[in-house]
Amino acid sequence: MMEDWLEIHRGNAPLVIGFPHTGTDIPADIEARFLSPWLARKDADWWIERLYGFARSLDVTTVRTRISRSVIDVNRDPSGASLYPGQATTGLCPTTSFAGEPLYAGTPPDAAEIDRRRATWFDPYHAALSAEIARLRAAHDKVVLYDAHSILSHIPRLFDGTLPQFNIGTNGGTTCDPALTRAVETVVVASGRDHIVDGRFRGGWTTRHYGRPEQGVHAIQMELAMRGYLAEPDAITAENWPAPFDPATPLIADLTQILQTCLAFARH
Repeated sequence: MMEDWLEIHRGNAPLVIGFPHTGTDIPADIEARFLSPWLARKDADWWIERLYGFARSLDVTTVRTRISRSVIDVNRDPSGASLYPGQATTGLCPTTSFAGEPLYAGTPPDAAEIDRRRATWFDPYHAALSAEIARLRAAHDKVVLYDAHSILSHIPRLFDGTLPQFNIGTNGGTTCDPALTRAVETVVVASGRDHIVDGRFRGGWTTRHYGRPEQGVHAIQMELAMRGYLAEPDAITAENWPAPFDPATPLIADLTQILQTCLAFARH
């Protein structure tokens, strides 16, 4: 199923993949309010839907929004509460980029505008995720929700140093069975690339909201450092970003194993 901004591909396997930040669509009336259309798209999870393009062959379900996170971030707490108190982050309707650059030329969206955007995009995205999880849960004892993300390896405002290649988020082990975390971690260790569990990225609102292992819904977030599938420039500019996707990246083989591991956990 596809609407103009929401893509749903239905499979029958007990795995749902969410793509909350791959969108770059910005309605014209909102784009006119931004300082720069490029800046408003800069922090997308670039090419993640292509990186996981193999997933449909596994008969999994995918839910993706085409709307830019700068319009509304469907992986933030809809109340506006911070997911990472005391740390720099961006909000439900971001007013700055990850680097702290202002997004709006004038007044940022007020409460009424935020409510409108939530009703237009946030609520339908999560209604779709909820419906797909419920559909699969009716047919399987366990379902895994895998929230797929990526980010630049270096963003000093958000974290120190270089981000590990694989960042597994389970909100301190509360959103899924520890056996699933261990199984995914085993795959990433075997890859030879660095990783961390519940480090800087412990899981966004999606993972925390849907992860109910006691009810058979196991949610896990995977935040990838972008260097694994594209060449990150030393300095990001409108001329060099986004960098091209590398279709030969070995991450595809690693991610295939990770999703197969999620399926094996759900089925057994």
